[in-house]
Amino acid sequence: MAKRTPRRSDTASPIDRLSIRLDLASGAKIGPGKIAVLEEIGRAGSISAAGRALRMSYRRTWELVEDLNRSLGTPVVETAAGGSGGGGAVLTQAGKAVVSSYRAIEMDTALAARKHLLALNRVCTGKQRST
Repeated sequence: MAKRTPRRSDTASPIDRLSIRLDLASGAKIGPGKIAVLEEIGRAGSISAAGRALRMSYRRTWELVEDLNRSLGTPVVETAAGGSGGGGAVLTQAGKAVVSSYRAIEMDTALAARKHLLALNRVCTGKQRST
């Protein structure tokens, strides 16, 4: 028996996307790019490796981290000097909290927006129900 494939009007299109940028009272602007940088630093353990993985220069990656540090008033990444002994970077508790809070806000917002995205898709594809 073939699986039922949901009609476009049943679910949000796979290309529908909701991008969130937080503009905090502190002046911090936190969006998908900065969160990707923090997550990649957490995975890779290095600012330069995170930049390479994201196809971003080391300088740009560092600038994004420094912008968060400055605007949040607390470090989000802790670094150790490189050299023969290694070096590297790890997320601080604040950095981990920024990522987890952002992802929670993103999830809650996506759930809240789902019915509106479905309605928008119906209108845009001409599949309105008459009342």
